[in-house]
Amino acid sequence: MKQFASTADLAPRKITFTRLSDEAYAYTAEGDPNSGVVIGDDGVLIVDATATPVMARQLIEQIRTITDKPIRHVVLSHYHAVRVLGASAFRNEGCEQVIASQGTYELIRERGQQDMESEIARFPRLFQAVESIPGLTWPTLVFDRQLTLFLGKLEVQIQQIGPGHTRGDTIAWLPQSKVLFSGDLVEYQAAAYTGDAQLEEWPDTLNRLRALQPEQLVPGRGPALEGAESVRAGIDFTEDFVTTLFACAKESVAQGRTLKEAFRYTRSRMDERFGKIYIYEHCLPFDVSRAYDESSGIKHPRIWTAERDREMWQALQG
Repeated sequence: MKQFASTADLAPRKITFTRLSDEAYAYTAEGDPNSGVVIGDDGVLIVDATATPVMARQLIEQIRTITDKPIRHVVLSHYHAVRVLGASAFRNEGCEQVIASQGTYELIRERGQQDMESEIARFPRLFQAVESIPGLTWPTLVFDRQLTLFLGKLEVQIQQIGPGHTRGDTIAWLPQSKVLFSGDLVEYQAAAYTGDAQLEEWPDTLNRLRALQPEQLVPGRGPALEGAESVRAGIDFTEDFVTTLFACAKESVAQGRTLKEAFRYTRSRMDERFGKIYIYEHCLPFDVSRAYDESSGIKHPRIWTAERDREMWQALQG
């Protein structure tokens, strides 16, 4: 049986800190979860806080190479532990607000503890400093559809633009420089994790991202996308992945295949195109499980627990 999730993925990743505009930077690490940095006139905004406070300190060290302004705002693109549990590290950096959508807040309340335990077991390398996590990250400011911040003269639009990766997905958009921080709504050279997804709606949400006409984009995983053509390629890549996955699941349910048969069929359709990208082997069993559920009429994703993770992995990979 293949080793569970990312338990065998222990090699260190090279961190890249890329300047996208006068105000915006991408913090990426070869397929690990990305963060975004926005530097305004009077402070800094972070998009996604990393997995642990120890990892967040590495991000803070990068920021301090370019500015000593206080880090006033942390935006959560969604509720997953690898994105949010490092937030406490920013308290000593001037953090005033941890911002999340209403949908993200509701998911933290409903399943945040289970998700934290699940992800810690899946990603030992990302949670090596697990003892530094004080507990769940709770937002201090919750918005419904859109919140606009001004960091001095710099406008930052924080939007819950539509469901996809989760039903609380949040983006940060800089209209003046056309830089977009998409969270896991967009992935590039990395698999889309869809274990908590709304697959039917995801393509429409991607169309809303296209309509913004971003010229630079920081995806949830993978390298920063620089230039309008690269941005379009990244969005198209994500749409291809999620629509192919969902089509395989719908066909499998219609044909009466079991979940394991659906998994094998999906691999036959997706391995050639996507088998070598970051985190594909980790994601696909979770992805097919959720796609099969949604195709079977389970609209609200079932909660993943550490126990359910292992049971599913054994059933599909055993």
